[in-house]
Amino acid sequence: MSTQENKDIIKMLYEEVVNNGRLELLDEITCTDHVEHHPLPGQGQGIEGFRQRVSLIRAALSPHFTLQHVIAEDDKVAVMWRNQGTQVADWFGVPATGKDFDVEGVDVHLFRDGRLAEHWHVVDVFTMMIQLGGIPAPAGAPS
Repeated sequence: MSTQENKDIIKMLYEEVVNNGRLELLDEITCTDHVEHHPLPGQGQGIEGFRQRVSLIRAALSPHFTLQHVIAEDDKVAVMWRNQGTQVADWFGVPATGKDFDVEGVDVHLFRDGRLAEHWHVVDVFTMMIQLGGIPAPAGAPS
């Protein structure tokens, strides 16, 4: 597949699957043996693990991802995103707060045969946990 086709799949992943909850699309765009290099606590591997990940995020955080940069080369697509949402359920030990959050992150997706095969990510969890009230803000930090 072309790098543009890979980028289009990534846009579908965030806009349709994560933002709009169309989990059935994962069957079309994800390898059954998908590898998550940084799984969430309790998340499995494979397409079912990926489905778990999206479901956990959607259920707890009512997220809305905005893609800021989508960069593709060969079989890899890197995405810088912004996630704005509200914590509506328990999030790994932080009870539902109803608080809004606004964080950024970077994902790298590897494609195999036109499907999502592997995923790595870096997320500003520190800022998110402060915004949700899971940890106190450092003294002198801007609000």
